[in-house]
Amino acid sequence: MVMIIPKDYKCKLGVLETQKAIKNLKDFFQTELSKELNLLRVSSPLFVLPESGTNDNLSGVETPVSFSVPFLNKKAEIVQSLAKWKRVAIKKYGIPVEEGIYADMNAIRKDEELDNIHSFYVDQWDWEYRINKSDRNYEKLVWIVEKIYKVFKETDMYISEQYPVFEPMLPEHITFVSSQDLESEWPNLEPKERERRIVKRHKAVFLTEIGKTLESGEKHDGRSPDYDDWELNGDFLFYNPTLDDVIELSSMGIRVDEDSLEKQLEIAGAEDRKNLEYHRLLLNGELPYTIGGGIGQSRICMFFLRKAHIGEVQVGIWPKGMIKDCAAAGIDLL
Repeated sequence: MVMIIPKDYKCKLGVLETQKAIKNLKDFFQTELSKELNLLRVSSPLFVLPESGTNDNLSGVETPVSFSVPFLNKKAEIVQSLAKWKRVAIKKYGIPVEEGIYADMNAIRKDEELDNIHSFYVDQWDWEYRINKSDRNYEKLVWIVEKIYKVFKETDMYISEQYPVFEPMLPEHITFVSSQDLESEWPNLEPKERERRIVKRHKAVFLTEIGKTLESGEKHDGRSPDYDDWELNGDFLFYNPTLDDVIELSSMGIRVDEDSLEKQLEIAGAEDRKNLEYHRLLLNGELPYTIGGGIGQSRICMFFLRKAHIGEVQVGIWPKGMIKDCAAAGIDLL
């Protein structure tokens, strides 16, 4: 993504007021999310051992930040997300069906290309919800997505009530579209441009089947083969009027079962992961069936507070040229 400098950008909340608004927004969102999905807040790891198999491999090309653990004579990895760890936690804590957990996840993704919505630091609410195996279907996915969208809508209204300078942005309903639908409609466009087209049309879209190979033989986007089922996952994509562009606020999905894990590992050429602890447990049927995802905390603050850069709501390290360009445009990076 190329850095976007909005024309005549004027931040409607000052730095101090923004800090207060961030707390209010985060408190409201996580409270409503936990009520809507019956989630318990739990503690979560900042780092894990690679052999546990619980770190997130994201699209498969990112390298986790690691450090030495002297007393183990091993290296530990900073988490990239808690996608797999949460499923183990659901089992460990004995969470019943139709309930779940969520955690504040803090990660370092050193391979990110910095722009308006990407930084090296990722903060999100990682959540996981226990289901029966019979619930591993599209209808259940839609049901969960609509409950989460309800929380986004309520947050939209809450912010407009707390800060009258903002008007509600989100449509009444979210539109479900598959990645194959986008390729069929715009076969000559790149995936990100397809996303822009569909989001400008509907304003709020849940784009499904991420990681799946399309009819063209290409993928819309990469997704690790060992947590989401590529047939039953998706991304929340909203139209961001501040940047006149699409913003992804969350990715989620029904998690792989034994069969889909076998299939996706084979497709990805990652069958060596079967030797890792997490994968052995899953293939042996020892982990619960779940649906889960991550919701970007800084991104929802950026979106609902109409910020042009994620650095306006989180402290980070930015290139000198970016700092200079942002300062000239009235974008105050933290």
